[in-house]
Amino acid sequence: MLIVGLESTTLLAHEHARLLAPGVIGTILFSRNFESRDQVQALIDAVRDVAGDDFLVCVDQEGGRVQRFREGFTRLPPLASIGKVFDRDPDEAIRLAEEHAWIMASELRATGVDFSFAPVADLDRGSAAIGTRAFHADPLIAGELIQAYVRGMHLGGMAAVLKHFPGHGSVAADTHTAVAVDARSLADIVATDLVPFAAGIETPVEAVMMAHVLYPSVDDQPAGFSTVWIGDHLRGELGFRGAVISDDISMAAAASAGGVAARVEAHLDAGCDIVLACFPDVVDEAIAAVRGRRQAAIERIAPLRGAIGATWEGLSDNPQRERFIARVTALDS
Repeated sequence: MLIVGLESTTLLAHEHARLLAPGVIGTILFSRNFESRDQVQALIDAVRDVAGDDFLVCVDQEGGRVQRFREGFTRLPPLASIGKVFDRDPDEAIRLAEEHAWIMASELRATGVDFSFAPVADLDRGSAAIGTRAFHADPLIAGELIQAYVRGMHLGGMAAVLKHFPGHGSVAADTHTAVAVDARSLADIVATDLVPFAAGIETPVEAVMMAHVLYPSVDDQPAGFSTVWIGDHLRGELGFRGAVISDDISMAAAASAGGVAARVEAHLDAGCDIVLACFPDVVDEAIAAVRGRRQAAIERIAPLRGAIGATWEGLSDNPQRERFIARVTALDS
């Protein structure tokens, strides 16, 4: 139901009650929670000592400018660098997408993280929030690369989360700091932005994150608050049966629903299975808002837990990993 943020690089005493609160099923880690690989491993162990082995631990580890864990982890290039390779060598780009994903997933699984919110399925069409986080501007190319990326994540023992449905890439505004509106018709969105999501869902993927974007030609509510987008299009037209996750309720574009409790309730009422409360100052209000609410279906949540993965010792002794790292990191140069 809720995935909540932590305050620091260690688990603080007052956070124990938050992790054990009814409705809290996981935590999301950020750069504020990271100093080194050993430190974040100790933090994850502390979380699981309190909340149990089934408690979800997740992070945004896309590569490029969105990579929360740096020291001790492979510095991953942005997904757009793989899209550029596709323009001259599609087969090579497919291999690189799989390798990029496997590196990311296997390193996180070796550290105890269940999943990363990846891959970005938005199109690279001028969004301040997306930009090089997206594979490509062409929907069909983006779809092929997303399918390859999901395969690589699965090989690394990790569930995949497509974001930000139904597509944030064509909206100039950044939902972290402003209201974002996409005035295009449903037909236009279906023919472009939905194509990569449909490709990923076919692969298949375990979860989809909603956008805080308003699409007024489709509904008068932002997508994450919209039964039309979640029920009619994502679950209905695309047939998605996995977990639906909100974007962070702390973001400026989420404010249209009201205060913290109203945002949580609006997401759940619209059909989200999991709501993200990333900043510690909203966590207590979010927990109060889910008290007494029906839990999300276990069959949607359980697949997000990481499969048995390699250890860091095993990764260090793996010559294939070294080849993958050399190929992927060369994209930045």
